[in-house]
Amino acid sequence: MATIKLIDGDGKLAPYAIKGARRWAPATSTVFNRIAYSAAHVVADPFAQHDPWLNAAIDWDATLRYRRHLFSLGLGVAEAMDTAQRGMGLDWPTSLELIRRSVEQAKDFPGALIASGVGTDQLQPSGKVRIDDVIAAYEEQVAAVEAAGGRIILMASRALAAVATSPDDYLRVYGHILRQVRQPVILHWLGDMFDPVLTGYWGHKDLDAAMDVCMSLINEYARNIDGIKISLLDKDKEIAMRRRLPGSVRMYTGDDFNYAELIAGDEQGYSDALLGIFDAIAPAAASALQSLSSGDTEAFHATLAPTVSLSRHIFRAPTRFYKSGVVFMAWLNGHQDHFAMVGGQQSARSLAHYCELFRLADDAGLFDDVELATRRMRQYMGIHGVEA
Repeated sequence: MATIKLIDGDGKLAPYAIKGARRWAPATSTVFNRIAYSAAHVVADPFAQHDPWLNAAIDWDATLRYRRHLFSLGLGVAEAMDTAQRGMGLDWPTSLELIRRSVEQAKDFPGALIASGVGTDQLQPSGKVRIDDVIAAYEEQVAAVEAAGGRIILMASRALAAVATSPDDYLRVYGHILRQVRQPVILHWLGDMFDPVLTGYWGHKDLDAAMDVCMSLINEYARNIDGIKISLLDKDKEIAMRRRLPGSVRMYTGDDFNYAELIAGDEQGYSDALLGIFDAIAPAAASALQSLSSGDTEAFHATLAPTVSLSRHIFRAPTRFYKSGVVFMAWLNGHQDHFAMVGGQQSARSLAHYCELFRLADDAGLFDDVELATRRMRQYMGIHGVEA
């Protein structure tokens, strides 16, 4: 059995015996009894003449090829979200180009799901920004995505969080937009562990009070809302809100710590999925969803349970740096030829972090080509001066 030297929990180099065995079978069907979106990453172009900290350069071929991979597995694509480094290197013009290209790719897959992030990130942080500016920014992006033929995920707004003085400001902005949309949208409530700027969203730092405000919006505009994705990493909050939703409104779990349990559900309901971790574990996620659809909950949990440890590691605090782990997995699995990220974000995690990621991914049987993944991990160790 092959071994590789990795940094262990004590910060020392130690041999690791690679398992490589996959305990789950690839899905043979793309029809599931849960709606499942993968928030997809973008592939940077390392050959572009640019300054990565200042602007984005995208490898469009590799980026779109990965979306086709997700569609082929039966997973939907949540486009231009935080997993795509929206607001962390990916600006609005590039996001719109990404959305347009991805919507076109989806047409090759009958029934493919794609929904795209609409926000206010074209606004420059300034003391001059007002509520009306936030509304106008949302309107601009809604119009652009609808013109491209896309469905909308109404993302949380940093600008709104900065200028809102009360819950009424949130209700005014969201109500204004929801009255205009052509088809029901997915709301997106992103917790401050993903983006500290969003602390106090919905006008309250207390999550129960914030949920009450959000629920008042959902109840008033239920016909304009397909569902809500919440990313609070608190399964009890998600379940509590799920049980309060109108029957026509879905709960999309964004809980990358507890997704298996939440998707499986309980006697009072379940969550659909809109998850960043599904980018990193896509084949296993599709296999598990097929098992769940056939009524084999034991196989569903057996497939997903080992991935949860990996996900909790990738999304550990500071959670906003999880994108580096997602892209590292894509590189190890051969979906891109390099480990370079928009904004140079590959440096957001330590060598020790990536070593543990490798071990957890191997334990979950997530390497499509174990030899390739091992060779690339050795390359990465070598960059840091380690003969692995």
